[in-house]
Amino acid sequence: MSAIRPSRKRNIASIRAQKGGEPIIALTAYTAMMAEILDPHVDVILVGDSVGTVLHGHETTIPVTVDDMIFHGRSVARANLKALLVIDIPFGSFEASPEQAYQTASRILKETGADAVKMEGGVTQAPTIEFLVNRGVPVMAHIGLRPQAVRATGGYRIVGKTNDECIDLLEDARAVANAGAFSVVLEGVVESLAAEITRTIDIPTIGIGASPDCDGQVLVTEDMLGMFDKTAKFVRRFANLRAVISDAVSDYAREVRDGSFPAEAETYSADKPVTPLPIKKSGGQ
Repeated sequence: MSAIRPSRKRNIASIRAQKGGEPIIALTAYTAMMAEILDPHVDVILVGDSVGTVLHGHETTIPVTVDDMIFHGRSVARANLKALLVIDIPFGSFEASPEQAYQTASRILKETGADAVKMEGGVTQAPTIEFLVNRGVPVMAHIGLRPQAVRATGGYRIVGKTNDECIDLLEDARAVANAGAFSVVLEGVVESLAAEITRTIDIPTIGIGASPDCDGQVLVTEDMLGMFDKTAKFVRRFANLRAVISDAVSDYAREVRDGSFPAEAETYSADKPVTPLPIKKSGGQ
C-alpha cells in the first residue's frame, strides 16, 4: 500500500521547499471522485486541459474553454483536502496580453478555490508570468513539448535533440524562474537537458517524459491506470483498468441476460403482503 501523505494542506512554499529534496508527486484529476482517491497520496493535483482529450474526446487540448476548466476545477476542489490544487489556463485565454491572462487566472482562482494556475510558454510568456505573480496569482510554468502549440510546432515532438533547442529551452527555463513561477513542468524533454535545467534553476522541475532527474513527476492519471490502449513512451501503466472495467461490464451484461442479476440479495421484499390498489376506470364509470 502507498504511503499516506502528511495531513496538512500543501502550499506554494512547501512545494518550492521540495527543490532538490523529496520528489514532488503530481497527478491529474477532473472529477471529485478521482480527486478524493488521489488526494491522500500526492503533493499536487492538476486539473489539466488534458480533460479535453481524456474525457471529452477531442484530438488536442485546443478546444478546451475557461468554462470547462472552471467546471472541472470546482468538482475537484470539493474533494481536495491536502494536495496543492493547480488548474490549467487553456489555449486562447491568456496569450493576447498580461491583462487578459490576469482576468482569466483570477476568474479561475475565484470560481474554483484553486491554489494556483499553470500556463504554457517560456521566454515569450515570462512577462505575463511576472505580471500575474506581482498581482498575487501563483503560476506553475510549462515548457518543452507544449500541447497547446502542437499546430504551430507540427505535432508532439520531443524537445532537446539539437543544440539550438537546448539553448532555447534553457533560456525558457531561466525566464520563467526569474519571472516568479514557483515550479515548472518539463514535458517531452531529453534526459540530459532536463537534468541540466533542474541543476540550473532554483525552482522545482516536474517532469512528464523528462527523466527521473527532475524534482518531481506528473502523469495523466487515466494513462498510468491503463485506461487507454495506446499511451506515450514515457507512461508506465501501474494498472490495467480498461480491461478490469470491460470484464466487469461483460459480467454484468451476461448476468442480466441470464436472469442471475438482480438476485434475492439485491431485491427488496415487503414486510407483509401488499394489497393491490383498485384500478380507477376511465370515463367516469
